[in-house]
Amino acid sequence: MFILGISAYYHDSASCLIKNEKIIAAVQEERFTRKKHDSSFPINAIEYCIQQAKINSKDIDYVVFYEKPFLKFERLLETTFSFAPQGFKNFRTSMPIWIKEKLFQKYEIIRSLQKIDRNVNWKEKLLFSEHHLSHASSAFFPSPFEEAAILTVDGVGEWSTTSLGVGKKNNIEIFKEINFPHSLGLLYSAFTYYTGFKVNSGEYKLMGLAPYGKAKYVNLIKKHLIEIKEDGSFKLNMKYFDFCTNLKMTSSHFHELFGQSPRKPETNLTKRDMDLAASIQVVTQEVIIKLAKTLARETGKKNLCLAGGVALNCVANGLLHKEKMFENIWIQPASGDAGGSLGAALNAFFTVTKSKRVRKNNKDIMQGSFLGPCFKSKEIRLQLNEVGANFEKLKFSDICSIVAKSISHGSTVGWMSGRMEFGPRALGARSIIADPRSKNTQKNLNLKIKFRESFRPFAPSVLKEYAKEWFELDTESPYMLLVSSIKEEKKVFSKKLSNLNGFDKLNVVKSEIPAVTHVDYSARFHTVDKISNPNYYKLLNEFFKITGCPVLVNTSFNVRGEPIVCNPKDAFRCFMATNLDILVIENYIMYKKSQKAHINHELKTYVELD
Repeated sequence: MFILGISAYYHDSASCLIKNEKIIAAVQEERFTRKKHDSSFPINAIEYCIQQAKINSKDIDYVVFYEKPFLKFERLLETTFSFAPQGFKNFRTSMPIWIKEKLFQKYEIIRSLQKIDRNVNWKEKLLFSEHHLSHASSAFFPSPFEEAAILTVDGVGEWSTTSLGVGKKNNIEIFKEINFPHSLGLLYSAFTYYTGFKVNSGEYKLMGLAPYGKAKYVNLIKKHLIEIKEDGSFKLNMKYFDFCTNLKMTSSHFHELFGQSPRKPETNLTKRDMDLAASIQVVTQEVIIKLAKTLARETGKKNLCLAGGVALNCVANGLLHKEKMFENIWIQPASGDAGGSLGAALNAFFTVTKSKRVRKNNKDIMQGSFLGPCFKSKEIRLQLNEVGANFEKLKFSDICSIVAKSISHGSTVGWMSGRMEFGPRALGARSIIADPRSKNTQKNLNLKIKFRESFRPFAPSVLKEYAKEWFELDTESPYMLLVSSIKEEKKVFSKKLSNLNGFDKLNVVKSEIPAVTHVDYSARFHTVDKISNPNYYKLLNEFFKITGCPVLVNTSFNVRGEPIVCNPKDAFRCFMATNLDILVIENYIMYKKSQKAHINHELKTYVELD
């Protein structure tokens, strides 16, 4: 049975195709359109999934949309009337769009599917899941567990913003929910907005900014903005928020409480912004920990599965591991709305067929999250010739040797190998890699290659066998969703660090791998094994042989405001628009100094800021 899952119309549209329980393909639409967080109907992603499965459209048994548009329309209407007369102007302006995009979304989906194939009766095949059930399904069904507690936390679906459930074999039961407008995800996004970052995009910046500040506003937040109960349930004081009645996240009362209007994007970040980031991070962690304790107590399960946008908060995830409320934790690598397409498809399969879940060797079924396009040698050569690239084709073992040696001498490398990652993290298939031992790497990568803020940290990829020698958390992190402290013996302590404030801490060496060590001695680490990503493992191992260091800097292969590269043309274009030294695409290697100078255009001049 072939089932197509779709998420669309909010942010991070995506498509997934499964054959029974096996994931054939999954990819975000942004990777094809080159529009970051693209919310449009994922027609390119769907066509790729069908092509990858080598089937025709008529072979698809069901198409499942990840939420119920009518319920979302109901929530929009009820919210507007509940907060009347505020927001009436916005309501009047938005109503025509709501009617088209929510009330009649079913017909919009069918019309879009007909563009792929008009000879298929899509209406007959179309099903709808619920938003948080799709998240819960994406968390539990791909996991390695027969039974698990399930926690999903995000901004909002139809009504639910937080759900607690339990998965057992091929069934999921949601037994507790917190509903809109009370939302931990929207609270975090309110601070994202207030500190001048882009909502649904800049939340990870806020998380990265937090270690530079002190959590001095925690009591103020808990006194005025959110009431937190011992079981983790919470309520927001809507006096301070404007997302129910307007297109803004925060109200004038919020601005008065914290002493000024929101920071204008791209202006200088202040110590106050850092303290706000630290404070909301602490509050978020408190809620997550309390919710997890409630789940552990009420379900008695030893395993926990996580999804929803808040599950991408890897600092909170790392704390959950340290708390040891559960023996095992598994987090969906595409935890945001993109992953809802996968959850919707899997939930439909088990609901319709009542099939048993099949697990082998206690492994998940995500295939390392390498579920996107890959390119054969002939196609790579064709695309590189089209863009005028000067390249060599070598044995892969030779490429690993050359690249590892070049990195050890200070080169930065664009690395494209195998199927593209599903989800927001680059995991060694579409990565920019560099030497973590250099104190200059972080600054150079941020300013000269990624064209982004200098404070943003980079992740370390580490050979799985050596992870426990470098990081405190003794667990695998194949999807880069956990933050851990650097091992004590790898740290470099400096007395002057405690006397510095804000970004002054950036220039102080804090460990043997300073390029991936954040100012609080933490790192969002990524463990690499030879089975899920053999090519990246070989490169890491070669670097280890040369340097004695089993770690590489790993950041996504893109510049600020652009999605991760998908095809060879994308990779070469990014390579030529940045200060990358080397580009590797499978067995093809390119050196910047060998390329034609006229190709070197400025990518940063025509991408949107994130």
